[in-house]
Amino acid sequence: MGKLFEQAGIAVTDQQGYTKLHALIDAAFDARDVDQFLSRVVGSKLRIRDYETVLKRGYLGKEAIALYSSLPVSDQGLTRERYLWLVEQVPKELRARYFKAYAYY
Repeated sequence: MGKLFEQAGIAVTDQQGYTKLHALIDAAFDARDVDQFLSRVVGSKLRIRDYETVLKRGYLGKEAIALYSSLPVSDQGLTRERYLWLVEQVPKELRARYFKAYAYY
């Protein structure tokens, strides 16, 4: 039985902007900061998987908005994919505590 999902091998076009933006996203999901990040998202009544809105509200840092906008579409897609992957890596106890951010309703 093979893999169910395999990420496409898409090359990053704007390596510098991509790296800076991913550092900001990774910082939001850092074990020391993710609780505060999720609290802000829930406090705004947002869904954690709504990357575009979370980004535009500045929850990933003010610089993140401009960095994301400047990336080519392919790099933006890879960034959204990375963000959503990190959303799913949050420990189950935090996901349960911030159920409203994770709910699909």
